[in-house]
This record gives sequence, structure tokens and C-alpha cells, in this order.
Amino acid sequence: MTHINALDPGASPLDYYGFELRRHREAAGLTQRQLGDILNYTGSLVGQIETARKIPTPEFSERADAALGTDGMFSRLVELVLRSRLPAWFQQVAELEMRATEVCSFQTHMVLGLLQAPGYARAVLGALDQTDLEDRTAVRLARQRVFEKGEPPVFWAVLSEAALYMEVGGPGVMRAQLAHLLSFESDPRINIQVLPFSAGVHAGLQGSFDIYRFSGDPTIVYTEGYGSGHPTANPDTARECSLRYDHLRAAALSLNDSAELIRRAREERYGDPVA
Repeated sequence: MTHINALDPGASPLDYYGFELRRHREAAGLTQRQLGDILNYTGSLVGQIETARKIPTPEFSERADAALGTDGMFSRLVELVLRSRLPAWFQQVAELEMRATEVCSFQTHMVLGLLQAPGYARAVLGALDQTDLEDRTAVRLARQRVFEKGEPPVFWAVLSEAALYMEVGGPGVMRAQLAHLLSFESDPRINIQVLPFSAGVHAGLQGSFDIYRFSGDPTIVYTEGYGSGHPTANPDTARECSLRYDHLRAAALSLNDSAELIRRAREERYGDPVA
């Protein structure tokens, strides 16, 4: 167990966050319990965050900024904390997500992380490892804050129909996940198409991939293996995958028809009629 007096603020973003939280709390003359009462959290949680044993959430950080008058410091710092808790091999990808002006993703069998609902993300991350599952889920979900930026990227997702029918976490989790996908219908920056089984042979048979486009920087193509990621700026690869993605979008259902298929899958497979 880390002793708070020995906490090194330079050890990691999480340690720095804990150090600053304690410093500002004490400057305000508050105990951990008193601050917890103000934030509507337990004093124990405040203590765990101060000793770098618990990862703060964006919501906790917003409340801490308001209570301690820190002008958004904790809300800014939590972004660094959450990014630092991603697997080392994935941290570069999180940077790409934040900088991209356009993201195009093709997934062969599951809903990608940026569109996962909490229960679905928890089920996926906990498939083989339950360790620190809540913290790891919070870290994954925090990536979705990219859509809350002043100028969020234009996002295109082509999902195989298999992603709608592979039951991840049980019927309730899938109902919530499909409802989450439908919640983006009115957002012109987040576009979801389903590649139906009837498409047959298609341009994505070699597997899932993502394309990140930037203003003034080369396009990056990202593929993923077990415990490793493979980004490349090779222009030939970028051209080939861009062409593949164009063909996948052409073979996929329209945005409206995709939404209808998601509704139908939610109703027929998971027993939740949608008006």
C-alpha cells in the first residue's frame, strides 16, 4: 500500500493527480470525509485517489474542480491519467483518436471501443481478466470523450451484422448496446453502417482495421493483434485500405437501413420491442 507521505507526484499522472487533490483539499481545510460529502462520494474513495490506489473519473474531476475552485485543473489532468492507464501498446492509438479529423473503422464481429456502452465494454474487458475491471472499463469509456471536443472527428463505422447477434454479456447488455448505437442516429458526425450477411464476399475479409485522417499529416492505418497494435503511415497501405473501406461502405446498408436492422435485431433477438 502506498503511504501518502511517500507519494511522488512525478512518478505518474495518477500520482500527480492524488498529490494535487490532497494539497488542494488540505488548503481548503477539509477532511477526506468532508470533501467526499461535498462531492457525493465516500471519504474512502477520496483517500484511495489521493494515494494513487484508485483511478478518478471525469465526473469526480468535474465535481472536485467545482468544490475546490481549481478552474478545470482536475478535469484536464484526468485526461492524462486515463490515457496513461491504457495498455502501453495502445496509447499511441488513443493519441491518434484525439488528433484525427476523420476516423473510419471496420469491425468484423464486435462493436468497437469508441461505440461501446458500459455493460458491453465491461463484458469484453472481463472475458479473461477480472482484475481492476471497473477501472479498466472507465479508462476505455473515457476515450469516447473525443466526441465531446469542440471539433470532434467525423466518424464512420462499418460493423458486420455479426456484431449485432454475438451475445456479449447477456440480453440486457446487448439491448443497452444496440440502444446506444441507435442514440447516434441524429448526429451527422457519427455514422454507423451495418455490413449485412447477405453482402457475401467483401473487401474486409482479411480482418478489422481503422483509418485515421488528419489535417496536414499523413493518413494512419491501424490493425490489431493479441496484445499488440500495428499503426502504419505507409502511403501504399493507406491507399489500399482507403479503397477497401470505400468498397465496404458501398456494400453496407445505408445509414437508415442500418438503423432499422439494429432495431430489428434488438427486438427479435433480445426481446425488446421498439416503438
